[in-house]
Amino acid sequence: MKRIIITRHGQTNWNLIGRIQGQKDIELNEVGIKQAKKLALKLSKEKIDIIYTSDLKRSYQTAKIISDTIKTNIIIDKNLREIHFGNWQGLTLSDIKKDFNQEYIIWRTEPHKLNLPGAERLIEVQERMKKIINNILHTDYQNILIVSHGTAIKALILGILDIDLVKFNNIKIDNTSISIIEYHSTGPVIKLLNDTCHLKED
Repeated sequence: MKRIIITRHGQTNWNLIGRIQGQKDIELNEVGIKQAKKLALKLSKEKIDIIYTSDLKRSYQTAKIISDTIKTNIIIDKNLREIHFGNWQGLTLSDIKKDFNQEYIIWRTEPHKLNLPGAERLIEVQERMKKIINNILHTDYQNILIVSHGTAIKALILGILDIDLVKFNNIKIDNTSISIIEYHSTGPVIKLLNDTCHLKED
């Protein structure tokens, strides 16, 4: 049985102020580093064979902190990046509500229909994430950790469960949360979703 553990990167200053990151290369802040260290301690109880991470700094930094703790190799894959949000990248939510109100309403109510100039659509993000998972499932690794981004992870989980992207906003993925998918002969099973109990531990 293969087991895939999925986590989102630690907090950044842009997360804190509600600024859209997309594929902007933003580093972890002090809180994010502390979150990643707590996550690493939690994951040290797991027998992780390999770590796959997005190449964006906030994801790679999180993966590196985990790797240094559990002594596991890292594979960097650009396809694990966050969605490209086009001209929304770098804007705050208040900016978007003011300057792109109709598009924002679509994002909140029918996110699968959003089609911004120069941006990825949710279905495109989902397809590239599912392709990575398919490739990983054909490796010899049994316990795999994936470090990625909120929107990308949500799209992936819906895709694995064959749930329509219309339900995108019904899933929440917090910074350094843990989600676990087990692959049985009958198909994938979500064992854990958005667990952040480790962040409460001293």
